[in-house]
Amino acid sequence: MSEQAVTAQSEDFSRWYNEIVYRADLAAPSPVRGCIIIKPYGYEVWEGIKAGLDRRIKETGHQNAYFPLFIPESYIKREAEHVEGFSPELAVVTHAGGRELEEPLVVRPTSETVIGEAFSDWIQSYRDLPLLINQWANVVRWELRTRPFLRTAEFLWQEGHTAHASHDEAEEETLQMLDVYADCAVNDAAIPVIKGEKSRMERFAGAMRTYTIEAMMRDKRALQCGTSHNLGQNFAKAFDIRYLTEANTQEFCWTTSWGLTTRMVGAVVMTHGDDKGLRLPPKLAPYQVVIVPIYKRDAQRVAVMEAVERLREALTESGIRVHVDRREGQSPGFKFNDWEMRGVPVRAEIGPKDVENNNVVLARRDVLGRQGKQFVSQDGVVDAARDLLADIQRALLDDAQAFRDAHIQDASSYDELRAVVEAGDWARSWWAGSDADEQAVKDKTGATIRCFPFEQPGGRGECVKTGKAAEKVALFAKAY
Repeated sequence: MSEQAVTAQSEDFSRWYNEIVYRADLAAPSPVRGCIIIKPYGYEVWEGIKAGLDRRIKETGHQNAYFPLFIPESYIKREAEHVEGFSPELAVVTHAGGRELEEPLVVRPTSETVIGEAFSDWIQSYRDLPLLINQWANVVRWELRTRPFLRTAEFLWQEGHTAHASHDEAEEETLQMLDVYADCAVNDAAIPVIKGEKSRMERFAGAMRTYTIEAMMRDKRALQCGTSHNLGQNFAKAFDIRYLTEANTQEFCWTTSWGLTTRMVGAVVMTHGDDKGLRLPPKLAPYQVVIVPIYKRDAQRVAVMEAVERLREALTESGIRVHVDRREGQSPGFKFNDWEMRGVPVRAEIGPKDVENNNVVLARRDVLGRQGKQFVSQDGVVDAARDLLADIQRALLDDAQAFRDAHIQDASSYDELRAVVEAGDWARSWWAGSDADEQAVKDKTGATIRCFPFEQPGGRGECVKTGKAAEKVALFAKAY
C-alpha cells in the first residue's frame, strides 16, 4: 500500500472514489468489461450489510429461496412494459453445449418473471397467501457506463417477491420493506436517507408504484440506495397468478418486489470517505479495532506483544472485531496511513512506555490527529472501545445528515431550481408537471426527480415548471 496521497474530493470526486475503492482493497479490476472482483475486505463490508438486512427480512416473516440464473426469453416478453424497460440491458445466451438453443435464455436481470411463473403453481387459494419470498443472488444488466459498486454489469443483491390477496396488503408490504431498507441504511451504514415515491418516469418497469430511499453523497449527487415496488396485478395477470377466495371466486393476486444491492458498499464509501480514505461505520467495519504494536528492539517486542495479546483477547471476548497488525519491516507511520485508508474506526497503539504505564492509545478514524486520540488504561480498554465505537457510529450519521440538510435548498421558481442544481445542491420544489415537463427539466439541468418525499409540507403550491396548482413537493438532483 503506497503512502502517496489520493486525489482530493474537491479536485476530482470521481477519481477520488475510484482510487479509494482500489487502494483500500475493496475491489480489483476484472478481465470482463464493466465487472469487478470484490476482494475479501470489500466483501466483508457487503456481508455486514447483508447480515443486518437478512435478519430484518426474516424478522418480517420472509423466507429465503433461490431461483435459476437463466430465464426463458419468452418469460421476459410476457409483461410488455417490463421487457421494454429492460431490453437494452439484457444479456442473452443463444448457444450452449455446442448447439443453438431452441429458445434463447436471458441472464437474470431481475426475477419477477421466473418467480411469477413459480407463484402461479404454488398459489391455489387464499390459504396460500401471503407468500413472502426473498433471494440473495447475482444479476446482470449490460450497462454501457460503469463504476465500481455503483453501476456494474454484474452485481449482487437481494430481491424480495411477495403475493397478496388485496391491493392494501401489497401496499402495506411495499412500505414495510422500504422501512426495513431505511432502518438498515440509517442504523447500520450510518447513511441518512429520504423515503419517498418515484415519479412515473423513474418508476420500475411494470410497477404500479415505486418507492425509494435516496441518499446524498459527498459530491452532493443523489444515490438511489434501495427500491420497493407495488406491482399491482400486472405480473399476476401476465403469469396467471390466481387464488380461490373464501367466497369461492377466482381472483388475481397483488404482487410486490423490492431490492437492495452492492451499490450500498459504494454508498458507504461516498457518504463517509475523506481525503485520507475510507471512514467505515463501526457496525459494518470488517475490523472495528486494529492494534498496532510499536517497538524498536527484540527486548521491547516481547513485552509489547504480550500486552497486545492480552488486549486482543479482551476485546475479542467482548464481541469487538479486532485485527493485530503483525507486519514486519513496515514503520508505524506507514501502518497508521494504511489503516486510515482502509477506514478502520479505532486504532489502538501500544509501545514500551504504554506497557510500563499500563496504558493504550486509542485513535478514532473520524477525528484525525491529536484531537482524536486518548490514553486509556489497559484494564478499561474494553469499555473505552465500546463507548468510542458507539460514538463514532453516531458521529458519522450526524455528520452525513448535517451535510445533506445543508445542501437541500427550496426553489420556488424554475430559474431558482436551475441555479440550485447548477450549484450542485438538491432543489426542493412544488411539482405538478407531466412526464414531458420532467424530461425537459432533465434535459436542461441534468437533474431528475429523485422522489416525492413522504414528509410533505402540506397545503398547495405552484408547480415550479408549469405554474399549475401542485399538491406535492419533489426533490430534484443530479444522480448516479
